[in-house]
Amino acid sequence: MPAYYWLIVVAVCILVELATMGLTSVWFAVGATVAYIVSLLGGETIVQIIVFLVVSLVALFITRPIAVKYFNSDRVKTNADSLIGREAVVVEKIDNVTNAGRVMVSGQEWAAQSKDGDVIDEKTIVVIESIIGVRLIVRNIKED
Repeated sequence: MPAYYWLIVVAVCILVELATMGLTSVWFAVGATVAYIVSLLGGETIVQIIVFLVVSLVALFITRPIAVKYFNSDRVKTNADSLIGREAVVVEKIDNVTNAGRVMVSGQEWAAQSKDGDVIDEKTIVVIESIIGVRLIVRNIKED
């Protein structure tokens, strides 16, 4: 395979990375760069492809967790994710059996479900554990 094919792969990967800024293709650009060097050294096409795949996967699995940790460390939770861990007030008794229950948090009313299946009365303070669809999964603070 001609060496310039690998340069095209590198360029495409870099363009995709610049367009998405999501750490999606930089690993493959690294693999393609090493495969390009192998092609310049006279490596056969199959060797180039194997080197590309191995280097790309090694780069992905070794460096991606580190990169994600540092690139996402200052990310602010937005929308519904920002509710997790916050307190809410039960405005309609929560009963998982009857699929009833609503809570008020930040001036908004949400459907709610008890994490442990317990019935939680009105005016009880709960903490939001997670979100499934449009329903908050909560637990009674007094159970702590």
